[in-house]
Amino acid sequence: MQSKPTRPLRVMKFGGTSVGDAERIERVARTIAEHARGAAVVVVVSAMGGVTEMLIRAAHAAARGEEGEWRDIGREFSERHRDVAERLLPDQDRAALLRWLSEQVKTFENLCSGFSLVREVTPRSMDSLSSLGEVLAATLLAAVLRSQGRPAEAVDATEIIVTDEQFGNASPRFEETDPKILARLRPLIEQGTLPVVTGFRGATPSGLCTTLGRGASDYTATILGAALDADEISIWTDVDGVMTADPHLVPGAKVIPEISYRETIELSFFGAKVLHPKAIQPAMKKGIPVWIKNTFHPSGPGTKIAASAVGQAGVRAITSVSKASLFTLGGNDSLSFPRLAAKVFSSLSIDDIPSLMVTQSSAENVLCFAVHDADAPRVRTRLEQAFELEMRHEYVESLETMAQVGIVAATGEQMKGTPGIAGRLFGALGRRGINVIAIAQGSSELSISFAVKSEDIPEAVRAIHEEFQL
Repeated sequence: MQSKPTRPLRVMKFGGTSVGDAERIERVARTIAEHARGAAVVVVVSAMGGVTEMLIRAAHAAARGEEGEWRDIGREFSERHRDVAERLLPDQDRAALLRWLSEQVKTFENLCSGFSLVREVTPRSMDSLSSLGEVLAATLLAAVLRSQGRPAEAVDATEIIVTDEQFGNASPRFEETDPKILARLRPLIEQGTLPVVTGFRGATPSGLCTTLGRGASDYTATILGAALDADEISIWTDVDGVMTADPHLVPGAKVIPEISYRETIELSFFGAKVLHPKAIQPAMKKGIPVWIKNTFHPSGPGTKIAASAVGQAGVRAITSVSKASLFTLGGNDSLSFPRLAAKVFSSLSIDDIPSLMVTQSSAENVLCFAVHDADAPRVRTRLEQAFELEMRHEYVESLETMAQVGIVAATGEQMKGTPGIAGRLFGALGRRGINVIAIAQGSSELSISFAVKSEDIPEAVRAIHEEFQL
């Protein structure tokens, strides 16, 4: 077993906006250099801002046979990365990197040509193409760091993160992943070389490229941090930290200095875009603090995420999902509530569809749950298939869908045991004339979630923010 370095070890992840162009990549390189003074650093990087979306568009265009469109995207893809190399790398480094870049563009073209030929994009091939931006970003950033005199090496996460074969949303196999991370990265760290790892990607045991889900470079960072027993993990993005509410909805929203792991998981699940929902788990298991920092305001305090957090009792933050659908399923006495619920959630589990909130009326045999709008058609189909016989014999009396619904969640670990929270929350909504369609609160009292019309989301969030003076 290899020993942990005596220097502090920091894992730093930079998102797509942080590495969006040459100027921003140069800024990131300076930030890394500052944090590497007296510490070992491992960097995780996303694709340049907008590149993943470009690659996905190109794949779909190729599958439709629209060669002109995917070739135009390929040229833009090449030019954006070429511009970084030409602006930031010295002559002796630039030529070799541009040759390598041409090879990656050829890979892009070969994949798109294949999609055009078969008129299809499989999840497996989409993973290979959609994560190509991370490969280029990591290689470019490592080259920029070396040009500034800091030893650095790009590492493709397909070498070290082993996943299952759920292409598009793969799960790590930690028992195989952790030893690979240690074997590949620890020697680099010990010899003073800074690893720059591709976010988002992994590979099956047989070496097929997978992705961990959209926005999952955060997850890559915490997987690495946990395996390496890092002293801290920092997620560098374009916001100052975790906010009390979406500043687009509440202009007076503030940065929360400290927040707990459990609060962060809850906020991520309900739409806060600061951290990938799965990302906090590896850090939480090891008790590693995670910082949310702003690349464009590096001196800002940011938000510290840890096991417990100091702060006011009660509601700490509010988040929302503006596009949801509410399903209500009612059965008669011939179909018990446990059987009704079991069939509903078995149907959702087939496609791994998350439910945003669940309420029930056992006496009336009614189950109500919310899902993201994008999942609603699949949910409707699955439910109709699962309850086909029951509906034919009228054991299920109704299956209703309400669209244009929003979900608001008020979260705070110290809500537990604080009386009057729900009364104040719903009182604030009542004074604004906002009708609540459904309500859910778990026994942990970590959050209260409720459904309202989508159009009422901004006013509902502002009402709660004002009531609790966040």
